[in-house]
Amino acid sequence: MDGQLQFFLVHPGGPFFVRKDDGHWTVPKGEFPADEDPLDAAVREFEEETGYRPSGDFIPLHPVVQKGGKRILCWGMAGDLDTAALRSNTFELEWPPSSGKKKVFPEVDRGGWFNMEDAQRKIKAAQIPLLEELAGVLGMHKPG
Repeated sequence: MDGQLQFFLVHPGGPFFVRKDDGHWTVPKGEFPADEDPLDAAVREFEEETGYRPSGDFIPLHPVVQKGGKRILCWGMAGDLDTAALRSNTFELEWPPSSGKKKVFPEVDRGGWFNMEDAQRKIKAAQIPLLEELAGVLGMHKPG
């Protein structure tokens, strides 16, 4: 988009995030066992959440820690993902609560491409340093 750096973010699926937008988007991510290579896990999780298997030159970024203590490892890369073609894995949840009924929800309900300003507004606050670091590594970060 006019030579402007774009970030791909995903919005969490499920009933708790239906009406939540700014500050709730995230990089595609997930947990992995200690014996799995972190980059291999990141590629697997990205594919599970989007239906797209990334490949190319991965740029390692410094880990960040979210409010709840979850440590996020992340890589940047060039790519072109059609957000309309996004396909996510699913999870099962009792919904409504205490109803005894199980419902299936997508782990990610949508994805989007955002410029720096919009990405900083959309993404979880603890993940903003990932955006800034990637922009800096690519020489596209303008200190504020």
